[in-house]
Amino acid sequence: MNKIVSSASDAASVQVATANGPVTPAKSKSGAFAHLIYVLRENPVTGIAFAMFGILIFAAIFGPMIVPYDPLATDASSVLQPPSFAHWFGTDNLGRDVFSRVVVATRLDLVISVAAVALSFVIGSFLGAIAGYRGGWTDITLNRVLDTIMAFPLFVLAMGVVAALGNSVANIIYATAIINIPFYARLVRAEVNIRRNAGFTLAAKLSGNSDARILAFHIFPNALPPMMVQVSLNLGWAILNAAGLSFIGLGVRPPTPEWGIMVAEGANFIVSGEWWLALFPGLSLMIAVLTFNLMGDGLRDIVDPRRRT
Repeated sequence: MNKIVSSASDAASVQVATANGPVTPAKSKSGAFAHLIYVLRENPVTGIAFAMFGILIFAAIFGPMIVPYDPLATDASSVLQPPSFAHWFGTDNLGRDVFSRVVVATRLDLVISVAAVALSFVIGSFLGAIAGYRGGWTDITLNRVLDTIMAFPLFVLAMGVVAALGNSVANIIYATAIINIPFYARLVRAEVNIRRNAGFTLAAKLSGNSDARILAFHIFPNALPPMMVQVSLNLGWAILNAAGLSFIGLGVRPPTPEWGIMVAEGANFIVSGEWWLALFPGLSLMIAVLTFNLMGDGLRDIVDPRRRT
């Protein structure tokens, strides 16, 4: 009798679940959070990378409030002092605290990197999705434009854009975004082109979904995993690009704290023995690029619909 009652209750619960739609962990907020925790636990390197990224975000947000010295304040009595308890990273040729400048520069470099990658991601994804889904002349025209952009050495193209528009933060972001657009456009085009005739796409069409809805909610989420790897790589490359432009004098203008400028200024004093001026900004640059590179696999696993169980 008890078995009959339990079977009836199970059947009723199944009917309720069916009426309300299938209940899966991926559709609940707790399920999404559990999936995030699972990805971080599955790959310890990913957890370390996200922890390092959290430190960079903390430094970018709260750095100007917690640094011991004003990054722009000069002190003639503390010129070119080596690292000490008073100045952890030493001082530069104007007596400015290198540690304070390195920490404050985190915000500017992250803003340039994230803004440039976000802009190129949005534009490249839109163009690639349209070309891959439509095909024909739309696809051919886009490919020729992308071929034209990629025919130039990318850093040289960024130099030309900044030199033509002026070396401001906004122009550095635009130049970095322009040279990154082809990576996302071609990647999305290939992913959409593969899936536009897939079974789930045809089923969505038969259900009456518009092309825009099919692209946004059916095809594009399946193209996100490889794009997340590209995003993580481009974040690091965007920081290197901004630092390289600053190193050759086409980036952010001094005395603004920026890692590339600090490396360029410190390079003039390496021969005379003031190694700390270039070491610590360069080390910060390396750590940031390494962090973004290590985050790629974790971002891919987080957004991959096939890994959400």
